[in-house]
Amino acid sequence: MSVTNVDLDDDVLAEAAKLLGTTTKKDTINTALEEVIKRHKRRQAAQYFAERGARGDFDQLEKDWQARKAAQHGETPGQQATPAEGAV
Repeated sequence: MSVTNVDLDDDVLAEAAKLLGTTTKKDTINTALEEVIKRHKRRQAAQYFAERGARGDFDQLEKDWQARKAAQHGETPGQQATPAEGAV
């Protein structure tokens, strides 16, 4: 852990602490940095899976899932389930 002297905007720090549920400046800054890293990693993962989906990498998985779902409900793949009587 390093010690750093930084000028901070007190209003921004207070708002961040409120949003993050932290009580100290140290916790607020460390939590904010962790959140930035997590957000970046989530964005990268979403982009990776979106690219795979656009290439059709999940098409066979979708077909297999639909077939398993249909089999569980006694349907043939592609057949629409009808709502149970009285179901909303």
